[in-house]
Amino acid sequence: MSLQQEFEQAVADSKTLPQRPDNLTLLKIYALFKQASSGNVEGEQPAMTDFVARAKWDAWNNLKDLSADDAKQQYIDLITDLKG
Repeated sequence: MSLQQEFEQAVADSKTLPQRPDNLTLLKIYALFKQASSGNVEGEQPAMTDFVARAKWDAWNNLKDLSADDAKQQYIDLITDLKG
């Protein structure tokens, strides 16, 4: 299976995890997905008052310059670990 196929399977698997991950893990899942599929974050950092958008933006921005393939592999590994 190619890396892209494994990534797509992990995305599907992320929707059926045995239990809901904690918020920090959810942010990591989000950030890895966005980095793998869209590359570096663009646009301005959301305002401090928009807590959710700000947390997502910051998590994604922390992965700046991580290659798409590396982000995909880390995403796959994380989802595999969460599946148990």
